Amino acid sequence: MSHVSELPSVVDAEWLAAHLGDDDLVVGDVRGPNAHTRGHIPGSRPLVLGSPPPSADDASVAELAQEIVLRLRRHGITGRERLVLVDRGDGVGAMPAAQLAELAGHRRVAILLGGMAGWTGEVETGPYELTPVREADLEPNPHALPTRSELASRLDDSALTILDVRRDDEFTGRGGSACDPRQGHIPGAKHVEVGELYAAPGVPESPERIRDLVGLPEGAEVVAYCHSGSRSALATLALRSAGYDARNYAGSWHEWSRHAELPLER
Repeated sequence: MSHVSELPSVVDAEWLAAHLGDDDLVVGDVRGPNAHTRGHIPGSRPLVLGSPPPSADDASVAELAQEIVLRLRRHGITGRERLVLVDRGDGVGAMPAAQLAELAGHRRVAILLGGMAGWTGEVETGPYELTPVREADLEPNPHALPTRSELASRLDDSALTILDVRRDDEFTGRGGSACDPRQGHIPGAKHVEVGELYAAPGVPESPERIRDLVGLPEGAEVVAYCHSGSRSALATLALRSAGYDARNYAGSWHEWSRHAELPLER
């Protein structure tokens, strides 16, 4: 019996336990093969996709998309399944992997909130034998990976909200990383520090609280950024849990500050 259906972008352990037997559900463990062998959610497979690059233009994004399609096929992923990604529980591993799967054209990707740390069901041990697939329904989707050129071209686009999740001193340009040639923020960016979006490590605030902080209706398009893409990956996970169409700008301020032609505010 098939359970083909849509998939929320974020699921909890209770949801996963209820759907673990569904024949179109694949659980991808992004912690790496060794961690997977030591203990994993029953039926899950190791799925190492990596992270988005710290600097990307349209050509490198297109190239990366093709590489991720090959990685997914090597792991037996066709694009037809519902794919749930699992990390240690901090969100830092699963969110970048989800973004890369989406870049490769996978249309139904979710992240398990709380990861392995929040999984209370049975755990299996031992290796998993991967079965590569020759055919896949994966059409690369460059939109999944925001680039500096996309953001620069959409600074006046009222449909897009750019969210800076760094500390206040980084946002204002008073502080920031000494390695960056310029300090400040992307023009028009809203500012909400990433910690405010979380109730506890790996546990986002309620959707209502997040929408209150961000000040946008559910479904709004948001691109988050920080200094180098890690804090904004966490923010993107929280934003998705609140129902936003959220993406992470992996290049973040580290990339933006290095391009003198790009505007900034302080």
